[in-house]
Amino acid sequence: MIVCTIAIVPGDTLAYIPSPRAAQAPSPQSQAAKIPPDQLDSLVAPIALYPDPMLAQTLAASTYPLEVIQLQQWLARNPGLKDKALADAAMKQPWDASVQALSALPEVVKRLADDIQWTTDLGNAFLAQQTDVMDAVQRMRKKAQDTGNLKSSEQQKVETRVIESKSVIVVQQANPQVVYVPSYDPVVVYGPPVYPYPPIYYPPAGYYAAGMAISFGVGMMMGAAWGGGWGWGCGWGGNNDITINNNNNFNRNSNVSAGNRNSIGSGNRGGNSNWRHNPEHRGGAPYRDRNTADRFGGTARGDSLSNRQAKARQQVGRQGGNLASNRGGGDGVSNRASGTGLSGRAGGGASPGNRAGGGGADRVGSRDVSRSGSGNRDAFGGGSRGSSGYNGSSARASSSRGSSSMGSRGGGGGGGGGRRR
Repeated sequence: MIVCTIAIVPGDTLAYIPSPRAAQAPSPQSQAAKIPPDQLDSLVAPIALYPDPMLAQTLAASTYPLEVIQLQQWLARNPGLKDKALADAAMKQPWDASVQALSALPEVVKRLADDIQWTTDLGNAFLAQQTDVMDAVQRMRKKAQDTGNLKSSEQQKVETRVIESKSVIVVQQANPQVVYVPSYDPVVVYGPPVYPYPPIYYPPAGYYAAGMAISFGVGMMMGAAWGGGWGWGCGWGGNNDITINNNNNFNRNSNVSAGNRNSIGSGNRGGNSNWRHNPEHRGGAPYRDRNTADRFGGTARGDSLSNRQAKARQQVGRQGGNLASNRGGGDGVSNRASGTGLSGRAGGGASPGNRAGGGGADRVGSRDVSRSGSGNRDAFGGGSRGSSGYNGSSARASSSRGSSSMGSRGGGGGGGGGRRR
């Protein structure tokens, strides 16, 4: 069993450090077995119907789970920030541009942060099997389209296109300047799953308008938050890439700011480029398998305690010791965990460098990272969880949904972004 803890390392920096028990775990194989298609389908089900730019940004941000948690806590501490003030303050935080830009999408932040294990599994799967994950999105869109639940509306435009001899379903905003976050129950829009859907919160059946399987929140103006257009897009085709708009406010800011390099090719200050994962924003969180870890110079689940601690401190050193501190944030708020429960040392106690207070060890926010008592989940996250991924009892597929992590639907996380319409 592999158990990990969020710990404070020198420089007031949050890092993903294993507990001593992890030191006895066996080394992972060079490359974990691939996640099969039916499990990938279920993994992407909650976000597959997002408009392409939102989908691409969510996939990129999911590869930085610790920064997603930090963003949620930062939003909760700064509920008064709106519109341009929110965007400007978020850009001063030491996070990846994909995470910074989520500050204007509190509903998406809540969904990702409230079930951080699913988010971590999604990001790990995307890094290890990017093309397979994008293909899974297309399969789920086709299912929703075949059931009559994915179609154009006043909030979105749905088209079937042929790109590089490949038929794909493209989802875009109906109005490029207005963003709507779709909400839906996968069982309703796709039909019963072959493999259980992730056990995250889905609105009850009565939540939707008559005859509608997908609900949309209040439209949000992109405006000052994204300036220069949305920063991420899906490059459907042979490589299933995520594309980056380097003229987007967040990408442009990260691309030219010293010490906060974005996942963009160096020197590319305009136009579009392909997204690349930046391990400096990983915070020491382990990758799913040794092959992925070697690609990005990180650690994998099952690595020894000393190896993972050393890698975490290397990443801290590359960031000047300030990966999680609020470098020039402008709002006067330290970026430490306040009351929401980033647990610290192995004993879970608070210290001057770790203000988490009541958080226990092996937790990210209110979520148990170790999952030591929740069955096998290895198909999505690696480690000692077996090949079955989410098991049936924990997934609560079909009708038993609505009581897990997300709570009531709404703005979430504090701080909204953009002007509401």
